[in-house]
Amino acid sequence: MTRQELYETGKSILSFAHWRNRLIFWCGAIVIGVIAAGFTYIADYAQQGFIDLVAFNKFFPLIVCPVVLGLAAWLTSVFAPGAAGSGIPQAIAARVSEDPKERLYLLGPQIILGKILLTALALLGGASIGREGPTVQVGATILYLGAVFTKMNPEMSRNVILAGAAAGIAAAFNTPLAGIVFAIEEMARAFEHRYSGVVLTAIVLAGAASLSILGNYSYFGFADGGYALGRDWFAILALGVMGGLLGGLFSQLLSRGGFQLSAISKHVRLSHPAVFAGLCGLAIAGLGLLTNGATYGSGYQQAKELLHGEIAGSWSFTISKFLATVVSGFSGIPGGIFSPSLSVGAGLGASVAHWFPTTPVAGIVLLGMTAYFAGVTQAPITAFIIVLEITGRQSLPVPLIAVSVIAAAISRLICPTSLYHALAKTFITSPQHQVLGSIPR
Repeated sequence: MTRQELYETGKSILSFAHWRNRLIFWCGAIVIGVIAAGFTYIADYAQQGFIDLVAFNKFFPLIVCPVVLGLAAWLTSVFAPGAAGSGIPQAIAARVSEDPKERLYLLGPQIILGKILLTALALLGGASIGREGPTVQVGATILYLGAVFTKMNPEMSRNVILAGAAAGIAAAFNTPLAGIVFAIEEMARAFEHRYSGVVLTAIVLAGAASLSILGNYSYFGFADGGYALGRDWFAILALGVMGGLLGGLFSQLLSRGGFQLSAISKHVRLSHPAVFAGLCGLAIAGLGLLTNGATYGSGYQQAKELLHGEIAGSWSFTISKFLATVVSGFSGIPGGIFSPSLSVGAGLGASVAHWFPTTPVAGIVLLGMTAYFAGVTQAPITAFIIVLEITGRQSLPVPLIAVSVIAAAISRLICPTSLYHALAKTFITSPQHQVLGSIPR
């Protein structure tokens, strides 16, 4: 490098614009962590409010679920249509889009407040949703708005969206490694290595901010499967196949079935977002009554209790939670599928634990969680790393890797395109009015 080139490089590094962009980016990453922590409290309070309501009268959900879900769907369609559904498909679509207006529709200022408050409202209505997917969209939005403010070039903006999404998942689960893998495997499927520092910095800063508020915790507490490959190979194979089949069915229902259900609802004149979501809420209330309230909300508590052997698994919970999550996805309300998927997977593992009496129940539940989650997302590396980190395991167990790979492969036979990428295409290839309303996202 010549003396002139060294001078120009040093001048660029010391420029105000250079450090302004980084300062805004660093502050944005910290804000993601703080908002993710606040979102956790808001979601927990909303869910507890619904639990208290059910405890007062178990039949109240027959009124509350339809009314609140209908209200949430109407508010979403009017004030923040880009906030509907999980939020991960929107982040993926915004990252590949070249249209600034489309990006602001998916990652505009209205998304931050709308996603948080409307997800909390849906949890207050008993919907089977989680906050982790919404946190991904909020994280992507915060850093993207910073990129817009600093007038970053389109290539850098795409990678800032990637970094914000990764920071969101890391802060939501307290899983920094999963944030890195999620950025590569699910959000981008590939990204240029020179931007890895951007992603890592966002994850570190967002995670540090979240930890300073919530403390150093393990999402589901600490659990160890106690695996032995020679003993547990049949359990790994069986859970991999079952998790893949059930996860693939879930993905197919949400990516295909929602459009067919929307067409039927239009035929019988029930296509208004509020009316359709209200009917979904009634179905959720019915499933909750059948399971004594076990299918309401994120499923976090049920998954934790199943993992630690505090309650016994049952097929009725597993199937009902599966259906409640599908219906919640159909409704078009804001809300993610990560927590409910982990809950369904835990139920699946606990339901078949008696088939494998020589394997600890916690081990079978962990296999079920990993298998079903991998089947839903078709992101096997993300699946087993998230389960590793949220259960506090310090080793890298081959059984969880094996079961996630098997499940993802089986899922692809049923649903060739992964759920999030299939849903993201509706935002990329369709006019905005065609992706609003009661179709799943």
